[in-house]
Amino acid sequence: MGWRDGQGRWLRQRLRNEDLLARIRITKVVLAAAHRDHDTANNEDANLAAFCQCCHMLHDHDEHQRRRWRTLFRRKAMGDLFQGPYPAA
Repeated sequence: MGWRDGQGRWLRQRLRNEDLLARIRITKVVLAAAHRDHDTANNEDANLAAFCQCCHMLHDHDEHQRRRWRTLFRRKAMGDLFQGPYPAA
């Protein structure tokens, strides 16, 4: 752990106490429960982690892409089934 500046970058040198008090701000962080293995049925304590919302989204990024692809593929397949193949572009 260490101090960060206003843009979230790590500070290279430690601030003096008077500089630190002038630059302190309070940030509200919302924690979200994340499944480490992305299996929502597995609710064991070892499989759950508390991440901030940003870290949770980064953790789930690959899983979200996989689900997005599957949803679009399924929609296209349903369109092919009921409306015939899509016309060539």
